[in-house]
Amino acid sequence: QEQLVESGGGLVQPGGSLKLSCAASGFNFGDYAMRWYRQAPGKERELVAHITSGGTPTTYADSVKGRFTISRDNAKNTLYLQMNSLKPEDTAVYLCRRPRTPYRPDYWGQGTQVTVSS
Repeated sequence: QEQLVESGGGLVQPGGSLKLSCAASGFNFGDYAMRWYRQAPGKERELVAHITSGGTPTTYADSVKGRFTISRDNAKNTLYLQMNSLKPEDTAVYLCRRPRTPYRPDYWGQGTQVTVSS
């Protein structure tokens, strides 16, 4: 019943932009903080960005700070990640996550592939 479905990934040249979406259903999206993670082959999954339930504050990994922006539209039950000035090292599967709380377990989406290459 609970679902997180990412979309918007694809192939982009260095310096380009992509906007990822994560559509949530089956739970009260507006009650939860949300996160974007990424995972590249052979590397540990890393936290990219975090957003509180109300939309502020937000936090970012140092590697994406100033280039990526996490946002949400609680009325649409959707989480976003705007990615600008993309670099080859940004290539990864990007996943949205609902972090665990004292009242509910965490939940992960399936991920969307982002490839940055010339």
